[in-house]
Amino acid sequence: MKKIDAPRKVIFICKGKKCCRYSKDIYKGFKGLLKDNGLKKQVDIVETDCTGNCKCAPVISLQPQNIWIGDVDDKDVKNIFKQYLLQ
Repeated sequence: MKKIDAPRKVIFICKGKKCCRYSKDIYKGFKGLLKDNGLKKQVDIVETDCTGNCKCAPVISLQPQNIWIGDVDDKDVKNIFKQYLLQ
């Protein structure tokens, strides 16, 4: 058994049937911001199967804060990043 050094924060992006139409741009937005701010090793991005929140698609979850955000647009990524990930 080997312990893995995991990042302190994780962005989960739903890739379910409804969310996947939008999640590619959201993923790219977060990935670029993490790189630009030198946070690639502190924050991980994980694409998940359907979270069951289709009425709010696309959906992301920020952990460990346990924050769930729906109706995310790629234009929202920068504000979400500033508010929750630059702390």
